Amino acid sequence: MHSMPEYQGAGPPARHSRPPRRRGERLRTTIRMFERASFPLLRVSLGVVFIWFGALKFSSATPVGELVANTLPFLPKAIVVPALGGIEVVLGLGLLIGRWLGFIALIMMGHLAGTFLVLVVEPDVAFQNGNPFMLTMTGEFVVKNVVLITAGLVLATWSLGRQPAAQLEAEIPEVPEFAAHRHPGLADAGLAE
Repeated sequence: MHSMPEYQGAGPPARHSRPPRRRGERLRTTIRMFERASFPLLRVSLGVVFIWFGALKFSSATPVGELVANTLPFLPKAIVVPALGGIEVVLGLGLLIGRWLGFIALIMMGHLAGTFLVLVVEPDVAFQNGNPFMLTMTGEFVVKNVVLITAGLVLATWSLGRQPAAQLEAEIPEVPEFAAHRHPGLADAGLAE
């Protein structure tokens, strides 16, 4: 029986070790790669989901058709469900194309905020035994939209960050000098001289 000679060094064998500097460079490169990929992945994944969910609303295959119709009982189901589907498909296409992201994201956040009507109009469908801390599956489906709204906020703020700094500064109104005297905190925050 052959056995491997025992390693006598003070650390791992040399072929497995890398200088710490090189590991740090690889980590920084990986982080930069994720940083570049994260925003487009967020935008595209949201776009695909919106198109998918919106397209389902054009057929009777959507699992939320009844929920939407019951939440908006004053609108005909045959119109409101496909109309919401159309809005979702347009939002999804806008996210995939990537133009006017700030505007698209604001519309998306407004649309998602509308889903919280379920919690008000149909609380017995959203909460177990009327307890707002005990969500049903439908309640969880609605409340998770907080995360999607936050993703929309990321899209909106990121799209603003892509504008040239001079353009953003031009859009920020000047603080009148008399306001700085009334509110010394403005001067402390660098908002007034």
